[in-house]
Amino acid sequence: MQQEGFKAIVSSAVSSPQIGQRFRSLIWTCLDYDLVQSAVFYAERYHVMDEHDHDARHLYATALLRARQPHSALYVVSGTEQEKCSGCLEIKGKCCMALSRYRQAREALEAALKDIDYVPTQSMGPRTSRAFPEEAALHCWTGTMALKGNLPERATASFRQALTLNPFLWEAFEGLCALGSAPEVDEIFPPRPLPTKQVPPEEPPIIKVMPGPTATGVGFFTPDVAENNTHIRGRKNPPQPFRVEPPHAPRDSLATNESFFHADNHFLHPMVPRGVRVEDAPAGPSQPPHRPLSSADETGPVQKRLRSTTRQRSVDLAKSKPSKLVVDEPLKKPIQNIRSVVGVGKNERHPGNNGVGPRRSTRLLSGTMNKQIAKHPPLRERRRQLASSRSRSIGSDVDEDTVAVADVASSTSPASNAQSPHSDTSPAPSHWTPAHERAAQEAYEQEMAEYYIYDLVRRFARATRAMSAYDCYSCLMELERMPSVHQQSSWVLSMVGRAHYERLEYASAERAFKAARALEPYRLSDMEVYSTLLWHLQQNVQLSFLAQELMSINPHSPQAWIAAGNLFSLQKERSQALTCFRRAAELDPSCAYAFTLSGHESIDEDIDQAISFFQTALRADQRHYNAWYGLGTCYLRTSKIRLAEYHYRKALEIHPQNAVLFGCVGMTVERRGDRVAAFSLFDQAVRLAPDNALVRYRRAKMLISMKRYKEAIEDLQVLRDSSPEESNVVFQLAKVYRLVGDEAKSAHWLAIARDMSPKSVNKLKKLIDTVKDDESGEDHMDEG
Repeated sequence: MQQEGFKAIVSSAVSSPQIGQRFRSLIWTCLDYDLVQSAVFYAERYHVMDEHDHDARHLYATALLRARQPHSALYVVSGTEQEKCSGCLEIKGKCCMALSRYRQAREALEAALKDIDYVPTQSMGPRTSRAFPEEAALHCWTGTMALKGNLPERATASFRQALTLNPFLWEAFEGLCALGSAPEVDEIFPPRPLPTKQVPPEEPPIIKVMPGPTATGVGFFTPDVAENNTHIRGRKNPPQPFRVEPPHAPRDSLATNESFFHADNHFLHPMVPRGVRVEDAPAGPSQPPHRPLSSADETGPVQKRLRSTTRQRSVDLAKSKPSKLVVDEPLKKPIQNIRSVVGVGKNERHPGNNGVGPRRSTRLLSGTMNKQIAKHPPLRERRRQLASSRSRSIGSDVDEDTVAVADVASSTSPASNAQSPHSDTSPAPSHWTPAHERAAQEAYEQEMAEYYIYDLVRRFARATRAMSAYDCYSCLMELERMPSVHQQSSWVLSMVGRAHYERLEYASAERAFKAARALEPYRLSDMEVYSTLLWHLQQNVQLSFLAQELMSINPHSPQAWIAAGNLFSLQKERSQALTCFRRAAELDPSCAYAFTLSGHESIDEDIDQAISFFQTALRADQRHYNAWYGLGTCYLRTSKIRLAEYHYRKALEIHPQNAVLFGCVGMTVERRGDRVAAFSLFDQAVRLAPDNALVRYRRAKMLISMKRYKEAIEDLQVLRDSSPEESNVVFQLAKVYRLVGDEAKSAHWLAIARDMSPKSVNKLKKLIDTVKDDESGEDHMDEG
């Protein structure tokens, strides 16, 4: 239900000014405290909600410029000429200055100066109030420095303290995720219920306890709802106590009533405007209420059966405030105006007070008349007296609400009423005026803006935490639940690409990264992962294009040099690749990925140097599972099986969903002689990644060694269909058919193997001889 309610309000959230105000305050506070990564994150969220909003565009470009991404900032404000404003031109000039494009900067600034009618947007104006205290930012900075200084315990403590002071510090949350110590999202962001808008009460509350007729805001008595209301049908606008009319002015809402309240009867739950007492409710936009004189003014209403639906209110409520009798000016408004005002008129008898003084103002002031009418006239008689009462009026009418309260709180003497002051601006507490409606709408939109951002950050936090734990499936599910406007952002698409890459789903990862670059062509974050993905896919042209683009965007970024190193590695130029990886490590000593790639590049030539690179990577980031995997590979090649298994298992603890790591642990277990446990690990790896050729190939070899030839043939046939150019698969097929006694098929696959790899003829002969002599012999054709 919470999910459906949030989806229903997303489409209308863009039009809410409170959303923009909240985002602006948060972004400017992050920029003022130099938390540029948090500022970029929130600015992108604000910008994707409406890409044509200049206010959001200016903030996003400003945040990118502060984050030293001038190319991306320039791209944001470099739309068509019709979409530009003087603010865009001003930011464009700043971006061109950062890029040393001085001529373009001068032209942009001159164009901005020519627009004399330009009114700066709110993002270009003065700062709003800070959204969180400075202490939270200082704790965040302390954690960042401790993280870069390889002090994980201190970094964790500082980040947690920062999030305690302000959970919206995105950098602190990302730091905890990088350390692998992020708490549950509900601990930082406890779930909140959807806000509900205040609605008018179901029925006006009654101040008096004494039974008597009630009056609506237009001077007519309101009958019981169960009775026939034929006596009010002749009115042009009959009272509707159970209907809330919208305010006259247009309103901005985060959701329509249909999408938010659904079919529940929310009018059945009366509510009072927040922070407003019934006695102090502000008056509506109409004139001070008047009531037409009638015979009831002489004596007050007689006792009458109270309506079944009328609520009673304690007399002490009215006694809590002194009342004042007000003498109004002579009645000059027509009857239509009298009928349109709001007021409730009542009189109350006190025990021991047999006679109540006349209620007309001059008599109350004089205190001399004490006339009583023995019988209360009927309702229709009062209507007929309505028109004639104007000629008999002595010039003023008493505010009915004032008199009602005064009658409750006064003594038996009419003179005491005049000595009890009471404000004549307080309407009947039960009325829902347009002012109340506007106040309720504003409060509702403020709460909805706060809820929208809060729930949005919770969703991103859940996805980020799942990605940090390499729970890629949960991460993808969380990203799918995002509002559609945020799903089409480069941040989300880049995370989708990373999740698919970690799941070894390279085709899906490539599509996601391409979409992210289409939205943000100058993006640098996560491009080192994209370049490694292209290396795995053996896409030389695309990798070359990516490396050149990244180098032109920022030649001082480690992502650009890692992409160049992957390109040289794909072209088998290892020395050039090592040079690029080392340059990336020099530019950012905390970039563990640069050291890891250096280790993988040198593992075939110098294992000791490779071990040194992997260990340096772990000093930079203890959770970099690729470095643990590299160390395991180094020790496996030097036949240190126990050390290899230890490092492989450490990598598997960090990334428990990686099928390749399961296969690596299975190899070490197999080398120790435990074939049953090894096969279990290979089988689990295939279940995790059925399309991964490497783990399926290793399981097939295990099945051959366990003499389960039929299952091995099935796996090898799947591999043959998915990887038809892989010669090792053909060799294994020839071997297994020879073991089952099918010489014809074995010869067939051997012939195919000779055609695919002519240089391996000697090895192939050795394989055939080994199979003839000893079926359990090792297969030396396969190098892994």
